[in-house]
Amino acid sequence: MALDLRKQEARRSARRDREQRAHRLLLAVCALFALTSLVLVPLGLRLGWDELVYASRFGPFAGPGAGVPFSAPRTRGVPLLLAPVATWSDSAVLLRAWLTLLASAALYLGFRPWVRAAPDRPEAAPVAAGLYGSLWIALFYANAAMPNHYTAMGATGAVGLFLHRRPTARTCAGVAGGLALATLMRPNDGAAVAGPLLLATALVPRWRSGARAAAALTGFAAGFLPWAVEAHVRFGGVRERLNAASEVQGGLRLTDSALHLFTVIDGPLLCRPCSGDGVRPIALEWWLLLAVLVPLGLWSVRGLRRTATGGLLAVAIGVSVALPYVLVVPYTAPRFLLPTHALLSVPAAFGVLAVVRAVRRRTRRRALAAGALVLVLAAHLTVQLTMVSSNHHIQESARRDWARVADVLHEQGVRAPCRLGGNTSVIPLAYAADCEPLPHGADRQPDALVMRSAPPPAWARSWTRVPVPDTYSSGWVVYVRP
Repeated sequence: MALDLRKQEARRSARRDREQRAHRLLLAVCALFALTSLVLVPLGLRLGWDELVYASRFGPFAGPGAGVPFSAPRTRGVPLLLAPVATWSDSAVLLRAWLTLLASAALYLGFRPWVRAAPDRPEAAPVAAGLYGSLWIALFYANAAMPNHYTAMGATGAVGLFLHRRPTARTCAGVAGGLALATLMRPNDGAAVAGPLLLATALVPRWRSGARAAAALTGFAAGFLPWAVEAHVRFGGVRERLNAASEVQGGLRLTDSALHLFTVIDGPLLCRPCSGDGVRPIALEWWLLLAVLVPLGLWSVRGLRRTATGGLLAVAIGVSVALPYVLVVPYTAPRFLLPTHALLSVPAAFGVLAVVRAVRRRTRRRALAAGALVLVLAAHLTVQLTMVSSNHHIQESARRDWARVADVLHEQGVRAPCRLGGNTSVIPLAYAADCEPLPHGADRQPDALVMRSAPPPAWARSWTRVPVPDTYSSGWVVYVRP
C-alpha cells in the first residue's frame, strides 16, 4: 500500500511538473505574440473605420467628425476595453499599446484553462495558443479596437474551464466570466457558445451539473443584459433592434457565404460584396493544416476519455460559432472566424503533439521526419507573417488617403463646422476632416462631397471639382459647394 501511495504521489508530481512547464511555455508564447504584433503592425497605424466609431464614444476622440451613430449591430464591449485610455487621451499610439497588452493577457487567459482541461496533454495549451497566435488575423488585430479576438478568448477560456473535472466556485466564475466577455463583445457568438455548453450539461453524464449550467446561463445573461437594455432604450425592444441590425447588415438571410470565407483568408479586412474576390491557393494553407491536424489530433487522444471529449466539444462549438457567418450573414470578414480558429487550434495542437511523438519514436528516419515537420511549420509562419505585413501595408496606405482627402478639403476652405457626404468611407473621411458625416440619403445637403470612382449626384454636378492627388487608391474626387 505504501508503494502504491508513493507511485500515485510520483505521478501527481510528474503531472504538476508537466503543467508548470506548459504554463511557462504559454507565457513565452503570449510574450512572443505581443512582440511579433508590435513589429508587424506598428502602433502608429491610424484608427480604422470601426475603431473610430468605438473610440468616438469618448471625449478625447469626440468632435464634429465623430458624430457617428452607434448602429444596432454594435455593442458596448469594445468601448469598455478602450475606456482606461480613451477617457483621458486621444493618442492612437497609446491606445494601441494598451490594446496590445490587453490582447496578450486575453490570449493567456483564453488558453490557460486548457493546461488542465486536457490533463493528458497539458502541452497542448501553449501549442494551441501558438497556432492561433501565429495567424495573421490574430496578429493584425492584436492592437486593434475590435471585438473578435476577445470573443475568441472568452469562448476558448469558458470551454476550457467547463471541462475541468470539478466545477468549483472558481471554475464556474471563470466559465461565466468568459461567456460574459464573449457575449458582451458579440451576442450572437456568445449564444453560439452558451447553447452547446448547456446542451452538453443535459446530454453528457460526466458534465451533468447544475453548477456548470448555472455558470453558462449566468455568463450569457450578464453579457446579453446591456445589449437588451439598450435595445429597449434606443430601439424599442429586442425584436426591433434585431430588425435594425439586419437592415444595417444588408438583410440577414440564407446566403452562400461559405466560399467567401475562404476567399478572404488572406484579406481584405471586409468583403462586401465578395463577388470579385478570388482564392489564392497558398493562403489556404491554414485550412489545409486544420483538415489534417484536427482529425489526427482527435484520433491520437481517442483512448484518453477526458482529453478526447474536450477536443470534440471544442470542435462542436467552433462549428457552432461559424455557422451564422456561413449561413445568414450576406458579407464576410476574416476576423469573424477568430473564435472558430481559436477553438479548432486545441485539437490541432493534439495533432502537432502526435506528430512530435511519432518523430521521436522513429529512430531510423528521425532527422528526416523532424526536418519535414520544421519545414511545414516554417512554411506556415512564412505565409502568415507575409499576410500580416501585406495587409498592414494596404491598410496604412489606404488610411493615409483619408488624410490626403482632408488636406484637399481644407485647402478648398471646408473646415469645421462642416457636413461631409460621399459614396464610400464617409465616417473616417469626416473624422479626418473634422466634419460631421452625413449618412447616405440624408435630407440635408453637405458642404462637400467625396466621391471615389463614381460621378456625383445631379444636384452636385455644378460644384467645384478637385481630384485628390497621390493617393494609394485611385479615383478620389472632392466636390465643394459654391
